[in-house]
Amino acid sequence: MNDFVIETKQLTKIYGEQTAVSKVNLHVKKGRIYGLLGRNGAGKTTIMKMVLGLTSITSGEVQLFGKNIRGQEKRIYPRIGAIIETPGFYPNLTGTENLEIFAKLRGTSRPDAVKNALEVVGLPYKDKKLFSKYSLGMKQRLGIANAIMHDPELLILDEPINGLDPIGIAEIRKFLQDLSKERGKTILISSHILSEIDLLADDIGIIHEGNLLEESSMDELRKKNQKYVLFRVSSTATAARILEQKCGGVKYRIEDDNVMRIYDMDIDLSMVNQAFITNNIGVYESSVCDESLEDYFKEITGGVGIA
Repeated sequence: MNDFVIETKQLTKIYGEQTAVSKVNLHVKKGRIYGLLGRNGAGKTTIMKMVLGLTSITSGEVQLFGKNIRGQEKRIYPRIGAIIETPGFYPNLTGTENLEIFAKLRGTSRPDAVKNALEVVGLPYKDKKLFSKYSLGMKQRLGIANAIMHDPELLILDEPINGLDPIGIAEIRKFLQDLSKERGKTILISSHILSEIDLLADDIGIIHEGNLLEESSMDELRKKNQKYVLFRVSSTATAARILEQKCGGVKYRIEDDNVMRIYDMDIDLSMVNQAFITNNIGVYESSVCDESLEDYFKEITGGVGIA
């Protein structure tokens, strides 16, 4: 018996002649937060929709809680809370009224479920503001409240911090961490904010053009990440030529016309600085850095950043 709450096997989705998701094997472990990363259109939402049965599977398999979902939907899906794309609520009702409707549809038994869910995400209970008047951030909060209202074992959240201000993002981050660490919830989350996934996730999967390029724990990823010296100079083209003349086979990477990275940490940096300056290269900054999750994302997607 494995400990995967979500496991996909060769999961594939094809629309006409376009392959949106290609043979993806995800492994989401019980009680952990799994961050699904990728640019818009990479296939993240499509994967989540197939897991939830919201779109058909072209080929492959989804297992939830160790069981194939086919024929098990009525038993498995009540154990899941989800928010996919823009949350759908009645615009002419308040947040409380919307959640009360969803609580009845789900058969949520706790009488304080709506109030508790709203308190968790920082929205008022029994206020008069209609959903149509909510800001994007408030709509996201209400979507999360709806997802957690029935105390699910698994949360699947598509861009749940979209539209939140920094304080709201920090609050939702702490809330999700508490759900995972203190209450044993399993969370699959997608986000385009790599710095937040870096702070939040235990494991990550990187999706690019429908393919799963990497699946790793954050601990393993941090061990692989390299240190480097960042130089901000007047001309990286000239700096690279001087560097190769003075230091031979030094490992470096040019970011743009003014920023370069040197990956050989044993190099004599004072000598490099002096060589640049004596060759009329302006040195505006030099600092030792650790590769970030965004750096790693760019590296394995061939230099493509995330939007």
